[in-house]
Amino acid sequence: MTISFRRGTRLAAVATVAGLTLAACGSSDSEGGDEGGSTAADGFGELSVQLSWIKNAEFAGEFMADSKGYFKEAGFSSVNLLTGPVAQEEIVATGKADFGLSNAVSTASAVANSDFPLKIVGTTYQKNPFTILSLADGGNIKTPQDLIGKKIGVQDPNLSLFKALLAANGIDEDEVEIVPNGFDVAPLEDKQIDGLVAYVTNESLLVKGHGFDTVDLPFADNGLPFVAESVMTTDETIEKSPEKVKAFLEAEIKGWKDACSDIEGGAKLAVDTYGKDIDPPLELEKEIEQAQAQCDDLVVNDETAANGLFTISDAAIADNIKSLKTAGIDIEADDLFDMSLLTELLKEKPELAQG
Repeated sequence: MTISFRRGTRLAAVATVAGLTLAACGSSDSEGGDEGGSTAADGFGELSVQLSWIKNAEFAGEFMADSKGYFKEAGFSSVNLLTGPVAQEEIVATGKADFGLSNAVSTASAVANSDFPLKIVGTTYQKNPFTILSLADGGNIKTPQDLIGKKIGVQDPNLSLFKALLAANGIDEDEVEIVPNGFDVAPLEDKQIDGLVAYVTNESLLVKGHGFDTVDLPFADNGLPFVAESVMTTDETIEKSPEKVKAFLEAEIKGWKDACSDIEGGAKLAVDTYGKDIDPPLELEKEIEQAQAQCDDLVVNDETAANGLFTISDAAIADNIKSLKTAGIDIEADDLFDMSLLTELLKEKPELAQG
């Protein structure tokens, strides 16, 4: 039985976190602090970043930025990359991390339902990796209408999101058989279910790697184009430490430029250094494939080519807000997104926006 690693999307209020052990990589486990009005010349002190998942190739850009010293060049004395999955929004909102990587749905839920003072200030993935994964000789789900009459494996954390996909495509819930399923791909491979809520950069690659002819129905291309692996921080940090936010984004952009120009290098950092203690061990071939897929399909697109990595266009923000409303989260764009500091950074250093 093969169990895949990944996180679910939380659509309910973020749960209280207690007794968390935050594992750091490459430096101390101490929490990063906000240095108020510090500048890069003065130094921002320790930096803590809460990742959304285990230290695999999903965070190749962060690994590049750390290993190449971009965070230190930006003014941070040390870097703590904190392993997920955890309630990233609560950790950032309560000051246990300076920045967190999450997605528009989870962050919007935390803001709208729990009044967390958070904003998204940039994004790694221009669209989310969620998909309905099926087998070509099984469910063969190529369009939303193909979901009708099918058995779909859905993880409990993703149930509301899956229902939002149905709603966005005018499909009644009673037209689909929802089968409770964990993150195990075996029921799909054994044809106990017709489709599975999955990640195009994870389960889809795993099942394909097992020799199956797979079919993907991406959420992002079918009514739910929300951003993911998005950088969030608190309103207070944005207001009181804008240079710190810009310094972090600068290091991130440099790291992800390198990660997408050196796919194998980023994957090797995951396997040999940052994720070396993961059990079961990461496999280099799969990590390379994941790193390539995310850069080609999620990180880089026409808009980032024109405007720079981590930017989110006004049109994309509008699409995100529409997706969130479809998912039952009522929030305004200004309450979730603040792109002003990234805009400032790219005006000050236009070379960052260049390929």
